[in-house]
Amino acid sequence: MKNIAITVILLLSALTVTGAPKGNKTIKLKVIETSDVHGHFFPWDFTEGKPLKGTLVRANNYINKERKKYGSNLLLIDNGDILQGQPCVYWTNFVMPEDENLAARVINYMRYDAETVGNHDIEPGHKVYDKWIREVRCPLLGANIVKEGHKYGDAKPSDIYDGLQPYSVHVKDGVKICVIGMLTPAIPHWLNKPIWKGLEFEEMTACARKWIKYIKEKEKPDLIFGLFHSGLNGGIKTDEFEEDATEAVAKEVPGFDIIFFGHDHQVHNDWITNCEGQQVLCIDPSCFVKNVAEAEITLTYKNGKLQKKEIKGNIVNVLDEDIDSQMMQHFDKDIQQVKNFVGQKVGEFKQSIYTRESFFGNSAFTDLIHSLQLQISKADISFAAPLAFNSVINAGEVKMADMFKLYRFENLMFVLRLTGEEIRKHLEFSYDMWTNTMTSPNDHALRLNDASTSDQQRTGFQYYTFNFDSASGIDYEVDLTKPDGQKVRILRMSNGEPFDESKWYKVVMSSYRANGGGELLTKGAGIAREELESRVVWHTPLDLRHYLTEEIRSQGVIDPKPASNWRFIPEEWVKPALERDRIKLFGK
Repeated sequence: MKNIAITVILLLSALTVTGAPKGNKTIKLKVIETSDVHGHFFPWDFTEGKPLKGTLVRANNYINKERKKYGSNLLLIDNGDILQGQPCVYWTNFVMPEDENLAARVINYMRYDAETVGNHDIEPGHKVYDKWIREVRCPLLGANIVKEGHKYGDAKPSDIYDGLQPYSVHVKDGVKICVIGMLTPAIPHWLNKPIWKGLEFEEMTACARKWIKYIKEKEKPDLIFGLFHSGLNGGIKTDEFEEDATEAVAKEVPGFDIIFFGHDHQVHNDWITNCEGQQVLCIDPSCFVKNVAEAEITLTYKNGKLQKKEIKGNIVNVLDEDIDSQMMQHFDKDIQQVKNFVGQKVGEFKQSIYTRESFFGNSAFTDLIHSLQLQISKADISFAAPLAFNSVINAGEVKMADMFKLYRFENLMFVLRLTGEEIRKHLEFSYDMWTNTMTSPNDHALRLNDASTSDQQRTGFQYYTFNFDSASGIDYEVDLTKPDGQKVRILRMSNGEPFDESKWYKVVMSSYRANGGGELLTKGAGIAREELESRVVWHTPLDLRHYLTEEIRSQGVIDPKPASNWRFIPEEWVKPALERDRIKLFGK
């Protein structure tokens, strides 16, 4: 990505900082950020059983080279979402929970200077993240993660959740740097309350404004950075908060020199003008340690006063960086243990199953999840979505690694009471995200955009697949010639009984969905988010993948096949259109 540089001239009245460089001096600093690591520590995909490019082992090789250049003038920071993703973090979180957490050990080994908490660091639950917080040796930041019951908007350092701090202070060659860390406040919209009990999440803009003022008065730093686990813009927006608020903070809260951010899994290297006309670098390396984001900073002092800042942002690709062999050797025992864990046999499939089939009608992949959820929960109806765009579990021996393909996340299994009307509206919302309204046989069946390139088209579609719920337990049609909100017609229960929109049904789904994730139950079905908890009939104490694994183990051999309980219509239009879209997304 093209480097972007800007020079900021400070007024002669700039504050002199205690311990700041004396006389005339130019100081060069480098800051390196990783974000949304999601367990990509080692150059091995424990799910797919093949080598991985990028990862922290390669990033650390690059970081070590930069340490040789910059010495103690290098600041290494991570932006959270490190505790969920690859099976190695599931292994350390839940299989070997009494040992020191592997993510904490990696952070400590790489000598990070600061770390922000991500939403996927909260999702494993208190037992996991409370222990992880204790074991990480660098400052863990969460200025807007406060103890439940404090006076909203008036949190003091003592109100921050135990083990976290609102900001960290770093002195590099006499230069004083403050890093403010924040987390997207959308957690209550995704996770059921026991997971985050005792915590509250303040709106980011007001929180940033408060801590900028506090830091300027108390610390008088040369540089202020944000380290935000929140995307640039978009996501969930309510009257109370924005999920992705980095741009809003950059524009509305003067004082930041750089905001390092993440969460949206996008690459950004942008300058944003704030409300006082100052330029703020906002930079994001995306996910899975394919890149690191870095800032090169040159500070010029005259007579001990800071006169000029020059800041250059850069995205550095580390996909093909050399592997840090010493780091590999240090963690070799862990790597072998995780390989042994994912290599355990679970059962056997007579047929291969593919997530890609889930977008075009009934699929063996999604329908296997549906059938297992219904067996385990004894619910009337199941909701489930493909959690990956293009994943496959091959026929033959099914190993533990395959279970991370079948179900990617550590969601619990929930059963909620819904009316028939709410079930239909939930599905309407899902299919509206997923499918087009066809006005001719030549239109797309799926919601694709011909104005985009093929890669953009594919990426845009695959980003939302975890919200593409289909249903089992009911027979229904999806008419792609109908407008949004009118596509789904439920014909009957799959056991032959009538389906009644005024009747109550027990519906099994993931905890993410049950708590309002994707807004299918809230915006779609029209249920107030505060009412969702009262709809819960039952939920599992452990993650959904655990129960799917146990069910497959108990059955031994499974012959997964697509059901035939729903279809797209009219067939003479949709059949050729779906085939065209299949080729656009996946090729011939």
